[in-house]
Amino acid sequence: MNSLDYDKLTIDSVKKVAPSVVSIVISKHMPKVRGLYGAPFMGPFVFGDVDPNQTEKVKIGGGSGFIVHPDGLVLTNKHVVFDPDAEYTVITTDNKEYTGKVVSRDPINDIAVVKINAKELPPVQLGNSSKLEPGQTVIAIGNALGLFSNTVSKGIISGLSRKISASLGTEGQMEHLRGVLQTDVAINQGNSGGPLINLDGEVVGINTAIIYGAQNIGFSIPINWAKQDLEDIIKYGRIIKPFIGLQYVMLNKELRSKYSLPVDYGALVVRDHIPHSVAVVPDSPADKAGVKENDIITTLNGEDLTEEKDLQDLIQHCSVGDEIELKVIRKNDKLNLKTKLVERK
Repeated sequence: MNSLDYDKLTIDSVKKVAPSVVSIVISKHMPKVRGLYGAPFMGPFVFGDVDPNQTEKVKIGGGSGFIVHPDGLVLTNKHVVFDPDAEYTVITTDNKEYTGKVVSRDPINDIAVVKINAKELPPVQLGNSSKLEPGQTVIAIGNALGLFSNTVSKGIISGLSRKISASLGTEGQMEHLRGVLQTDVAINQGNSGGPLINLDGEVVGINTAIIYGAQNIGFSIPINWAKQDLEDIIKYGRIIKPFIGLQYVMLNKELRSKYSLPVDYGALVVRDHIPHSVAVVPDSPADKAGVKENDIITTLNGEDLTEEKDLQDLIQHCSVGDEIELKVIRKNDKLNLKTKLVERK
């Protein structure tokens, strides 16, 4: 393939998807500032009196999304629409503005679905992210920096099945994502929630995160993660995920040596650093099974738990209502426990 043919593939792919890409404006009602004025040589700094009795609508951020159903379903990142007190305005490529209602936020992955009151919109075509290979060309489209809509950047898949931790909001909430795509595509602030596409014009990922201070390192959620979410939304009106009710750390050789543990694999049940957190959620399936803090869960339904086969990953391959069997090490005892998964709320 010569360079002209390659360029045409890129251009045609962008033309196919761009009409489906939207900007998402995040606004909140903030206390109004009276007597607003600036100071010489102080740049953007302003001074004034805050009136707690009056509020004004202020834009506080922006992100991207893309249309996945002609009746107004928009897919984006959960962290773009994470604030339940904010208002979301969806702007389509023809500059029409719609009030966005968050239909559902995925409790596990950085995915959310927003609904707008519109019909006959142009949906994207979803690809198969499990067929992606390192070195494959991909293209990102999004609302860069919240200012430049339908910004296009191109690169390659740099890696598969990466693990990252990303901030959800301003209060320190963190989300731990596994199995994400690493790319060298330029993903800027505001691109979050926009599509990552292949040269066939199919969406294969949702642009989700960058590493500040690094160059050419971005991450995208595989689109296959979102397909089940969309099916749930269309069928049930919400995203349905199985829930076991545990906090845990996956073990490896280093942790086994450091803490003198009996095995170097499995999930060590332990609370996290957040105040008032618990290792086992009361009245959860794990609690009903008899799982205790400091237990090590070594297998789920006969499959060994490792860093590559995380407990939560295996849970997500189950369905709500499934009965599961856990093998557990508790001090010098080996236990077989059973429980039934429920829907995560």
